[in-house]
Amino acid sequence: MREQTAATRARAILARHNLHPKKALGQNFLLARGVTEKIVAAAGIAPGDVVVEIGPGLGVLTRALAEAGARVLAVELDRTLLPVLEETLQGLAGVELLHADALQLDYAAVLRERHLAPPFKVVANLPYYITSPLIAKFLENEPRPAVMVLMMQKEVAERLVAAPGTKDYGALSVLVQFYTEPRVVCRVAPGNFFPPPKVHSAVVRLNLRDRPVEVADAAAFFRLVRAAFSQRRKMLPKALEAAGLGLAKQQWAALAETAGIDPARRGETLTLDEFARLADAWAELQHGEELL
Repeated sequence: MREQTAATRARAILARHNLHPKKALGQNFLLARGVTEKIVAAAGIAPGDVVVEIGPGLGVLTRALAEAGARVLAVELDRTLLPVLEETLQGLAGVELLHADALQLDYAAVLRERHLAPPFKVVANLPYYITSPLIAKFLENEPRPAVMVLMMQKEVAERLVAAPGTKDYGALSVLVQFYTEPRVVCRVAPGNFFPPPKVHSAVVRLNLRDRPVEVADAAAFFRLVRAAFSQRRKMLPKALEAAGLGLAKQQWAALAETAGIDPARRGETLTLDEFARLADAWAELQHGEELL
């Protein structure tokens, strides 16, 4: 009954502004208070925390964050939703609406202009089509958020926490686990949104590691990882040769052995530490060739 009432309120708010959810923008607005409470708790929100919220929608999660004491920078791409948010968040202190593309925004500049020093947190009910690129943007650039608590499609959540050798393990798993310790907080049924999506969702917490995995060259590490997963059914040396990284299959086999890795293995079975050892062996070989 509570969810039906929330959906009725959402329809009424949108109707007052002559709006409908935009499928192209992945607008499935989170309504359930119980879910927002779990998100706020998972993020460990305390008074004074700086939180970047991506896609505030109708402001349900935004309000919960602000009421917990956070300074919220809510980034919304859809200009037509700004009047809706001004209505739903009226009288609420500590919230600033930013009309911007979350994938293009310079978050370091946003914080600097407001004299807000890291650490900061990211909390979002993400449009599913930007989940992977947005995670990559935050993790590949400084300053990185101390914590990210993100609602996403359940299948993507499973990829983030996947272990080596499983069907869900891939380049995104390695990127996330390189920088963070991910865990699934809860799963969320479609009925908690308006309109209900056609897929189930999950909330994931990404806790920034004190130190990322140690590698000599992070850029080389991720090039190698992407190459290894580009043809994941092939044995590692053949997949890396096919990716055009400059070495023949026999050279990759030799490097794998140098790194203590059986060349007959596939890339999808390698742990982060094994990828790091192989990347370091590759970097050392390239450095040696430069000295010749």
